[in-house]
Amino acid sequence: MSWVPPARPSAPRSEFALSTAILTGPPVPGSSLDADLRSLGFDVEIASGPHETGTLLARVPADERVALVDPRFVGHTHALRLALTDPRFPAATAPGALTAQPEARPALTRALAAAERTAPAAPVAYGTAPGGAPAAARETAGSLPDSVADALDADGTAVHRPQLGTLVAAVPTTPAARHEARAAVEAVDDEAVRLRSAVKAHDGFFTTFFISPYSRYIARWCARRGLTPNQVTTASLLTALIAAGCAATGERAGFVAAGVLLLVSFVLDCTDGQLARYALKYSTMGAWLDATFDRAKEYAFYAGLALGAARGGDDVWALALGAMVLMTCRHVVDFAFNEANTNDAASAGSTAKTSLGVSSRLDSVGWTVWARRMIILPIGERWAMIAVLTAVTSPRIVFWALIIGCAFGACYTTAGRLLRSLGRKAPRTDRAARALADLADSGPLASGVARMFRRGRAKGLVAPLFALIGAACVLVCAAVTGPGWATVCAAVAYVLLAGQAVAAPLKGTLDWLVPPVFRAAEYGTILVLAARSDAAQALPAAFGLVAAVAYHHYDTVYRIRGNAGAPPAWLVRVLGGHEGRTLVVTALAALLANRGNDLTTALTVLAVAVGLVALVESIRFWVSSGAPAVHDEGETA
Repeated sequence: MSWVPPARPSAPRSEFALSTAILTGPPVPGSSLDADLRSLGFDVEIASGPHETGTLLARVPADERVALVDPRFVGHTHALRLALTDPRFPAATAPGALTAQPEARPALTRALAAAERTAPAAPVAYGTAPGGAPAAARETAGSLPDSVADALDADGTAVHRPQLGTLVAAVPTTPAARHEARAAVEAVDDEAVRLRSAVKAHDGFFTTFFISPYSRYIARWCARRGLTPNQVTTASLLTALIAAGCAATGERAGFVAAGVLLLVSFVLDCTDGQLARYALKYSTMGAWLDATFDRAKEYAFYAGLALGAARGGDDVWALALGAMVLMTCRHVVDFAFNEANTNDAASAGSTAKTSLGVSSRLDSVGWTVWARRMIILPIGERWAMIAVLTAVTSPRIVFWALIIGCAFGACYTTAGRLLRSLGRKAPRTDRAARALADLADSGPLASGVARMFRRGRAKGLVAPLFALIGAACVLVCAAVTGPGWATVCAAVAYVLLAGQAVAAPLKGTLDWLVPPVFRAAEYGTILVLAARSDAAQALPAAFGLVAAVAYHHYDTVYRIRGNAGAPPAWLVRVLGGHEGRTLVVTALAALLANRGNDLTTALTVLAVAVGLVALVESIRFWVSSGAPAVHDEGETA
């Protein structure tokens, strides 16, 4: 007779038990599968066979994750964890196991129904059949979860298949195959693989060799004590803020303490991501906090260094703001280029063969890989340099080292991307054009000009040329004449040229340069006018304004990366767009530059207003149910 699961007393479901695993047949004697699934947080239900699986699936509340697991499954617990608990994917599978989150449940029901129509009518226990004969039917039967995964693919549902590497996930159909699979499981250390996979691939030299060898164990320590990645991220921010406070003392002991604490903050910054990968605790809020706090920590430390230098009689606010402008513009180059080439199947074959050939030859020599990662000054190398120089030199030297290093890295990466772009033959996709337009952050003024001069399609280098000419016009005039009505006129010209730059879809060869050029124009104008004014403390106020605007621009990037589109149109209108803010700042400088501290007050009020509006809308979005469930790895560490 068929195997019948023993009756179990019913128990109320815990409010935290939001996942159910259904074994699609009777369990195999001696299997630890039930215990493994429960250790991953699943309630386990056992079906007598494929046809009862659908009944059990229908009983699971629609707002819960559900997993289908073949009872013959043999493999590592971490293989099940990767396949069944990753929150980033609506549906995922590994051999013998399949999971679906609530949004994929309707598709799972349809796929299961399709698979059931071809399933055997009467299940039998593993290893025995009625009368004690070998269960040949069971041994040769296909895996129901695998059949359902194929049906999901056919239905158009994206099914994630994690890379398991040396981990084992198998559905053996004979005792001999089962023995071999168990031996393969015993041969691989599940925990060692899990620790290795917690470390982000392609990190920088400093992070790979000086942080990750021990930070992964800190991540495991945190996981075993129930700490969350968000808590570690917050600890990293608090540590960096304390470091900035130490730097602001202006004392040598304070600078030394600041350098040490900045490194501790970076270790925690690496640990939070490793904890998320180790425990698969990815979250929308965590991704946003991690990316946002990285910028907050760096900018706060710059401000702390500038305050500390001021206590010693050295005004380095212009250098601090210059370093921030350069770093942010370099990041926008990275973001814009990557978005311009996202989801472009033709891009790999349409880039410059020369640049790719040189790149491949360099990668074939091991040490050049690390050298190329180091010279772009990723966050690990950058923070290590800042920490060491803070402890042993002066803030002025720290900022000059940052400016020189970031400028060299920006030139290196931009040159490579220009070479790739100039050899491109395929057109940009509509998605890429929309992303570049969103990154441009054009406000009502530029958008109005664009509608007046609307062009049907991109023509050559028109867009970046308009952007470059407009940026040069306002920056040169601000540098030469300083605050005044001539600079306001130049800002008006910038508005007109910026509108011309976005009058056609940004699908041109070098149109990805438009957003970073706009960032350089806006941030640079604020820096130059604050430096040229007679207002006391204008540069610290300008530092705050650029930081607030940069937050808005980074938030736009994170939304685009999460496929959530740009910030709402009303936010861009309220904040004025890059051209509107540039015009307002030039007008304020012309009116208030020679009126004591009035310009400082105006820039401070503008910074607070922009920061509050952008931050409130950002928080509203990222804590809403509509925020993308992604884990963005952010800048290479």
